[in-house]
Amino acid sequence: MAINYTKLDREVTELSDVIWDMASNVWEFAELSYEEFQSSALESAVLEQYGFEIEKRNIADLATSWVASWGTGSPVIGYLVEFDALPDLGNDTVPYKSPAKSGNTNGHGCGHNLIGSSSIGAAIALKKHMEKEGIAGTIKVYGCPAEESLNGKNYMAATGLFDELDVCLHNHPAMVNAAINFHSAASIDLIFEWHGVTAHAGAAPWEGRSALHAAEVFIVAANMMREQLEPTSRLHYQILNGGSAVNVVPDYAKVLVRYRGKSADNVRKHKEWLEDIAKGAALATQTRSEMTNLGGIYDCLANDVLANSVTEHMRRYFPIDWTEEEQNFAKSIQREMGKPEDGLAVDVMDVPQGVEVGGSSDVGDISWNVPTMGIMYASWPKYIPPHQWGCTACNGMSIGQKAVINAAHAMAAQGLELMTSPSLVEAAQAEFVRKKAGREYVSLNDTVNNPRGILDDEQISHYDCCLHTAMEQFGGCDHHHG
Repeated sequence: MAINYTKLDREVTELSDVIWDMASNVWEFAELSYEEFQSSALESAVLEQYGFEIEKRNIADLATSWVASWGTGSPVIGYLVEFDALPDLGNDTVPYKSPAKSGNTNGHGCGHNLIGSSSIGAAIALKKHMEKEGIAGTIKVYGCPAEESLNGKNYMAATGLFDELDVCLHNHPAMVNAAINFHSAASIDLIFEWHGVTAHAGAAPWEGRSALHAAEVFIVAANMMREQLEPTSRLHYQILNGGSAVNVVPDYAKVLVRYRGKSADNVRKHKEWLEDIAKGAALATQTRSEMTNLGGIYDCLANDVLANSVTEHMRRYFPIDWTEEEQNFAKSIQREMGKPEDGLAVDVMDVPQGVEVGGSSDVGDISWNVPTMGIMYASWPKYIPPHQWGCTACNGMSIGQKAVINAAHAMAAQGLELMTSPSLVEAAQAEFVRKKAGREYVSLNDTVNNPRGILDDEQISHYDCCLHTAMEQFGGCDHHHG
């Protein structure tokens, strides 16, 4: 029996101001990974005001994480929320590089201000429709911190949190409109440290043992390893500490490494290789090495059943009717960045099949626990990759506003179909089992909790204050800020 989405569409439309209010406020907050206090508080408060219960907070020691729930029985459908920004991408809503009026140097150059608003708007609209139509089922919304650090959902998944779901949905702004049916890279972040002996670098350098030399040997060897990496692999590093004074042999050095590979097994293999290189560097310099695993994430498991379904829903709400002014705004950004001046995407792409992307997402861990699918929608110009000032500008003005409302429509419609079509859920789960091919999910993390998510007393107090303020100022159904 065909589903009539007209009533559901009306629910989303009536929530348009609330959806954009969340998105614009989070765009202004522009908080970095693990510090999304205002953003997390605001979005959880809106869910509470619309009848969702916040079941859990501080999952895996991620202070800004939470789970909101409404409904009873099966199916259980999840929506993912992200809210962290990026450093040095603060920008005004103008088609050229210009600091944000607020003075905030952080910016939503990946559009995470739209992600939470779209998912939450869809979840609330679906709840209201289910109440009126007497539709059974449970909606779960997950506040997921620190996606830009690739260490949020993986720690949440390691607790078994997503095992309660039948299907999980997510969304992400981009320069195109498509189902997120891509295969992303698995990834791991490792800290390597070396401890040596200080000495006067001029008077008696032979008395010292340089930790910096160990780090240099490590980097040279790691770069030599690149020759043996598969084409889908990536290796990045950042020197975090290499000494404090030029005339002192440094007794401490620290390097952050991110390795990306085609699978979790590939990551595990190269993690061991990198650890051996670090030990070898220590032996070569008579220093001592240690490694800290900050957390690893899985590759994303594609699901053609869900990708076909979500693509149909996207085509009901896209293309967006961009104005001439919005297209000119986008073309101005393309001109500033030396790209073809073709403006904003309008068409929905065919379902991607077998597409490999070099980037990573912690959604991957969820996709290995439950059938998972997302929508990607244009909220910045074509040919402009994320993590740039032009994306920040678009995500804070009418282009982002239109994108997030249309995305909420598609996300709500997909949720309704899953709630009322057991055969779709069964088919998605059957493909999920087939794609896993008997491989079990075993977290790439070394610890249960995220060591970077733990707050001190001052931060805890600040977050509590943000929660209180959000409930007082932003929690009502008639709030219109930003």
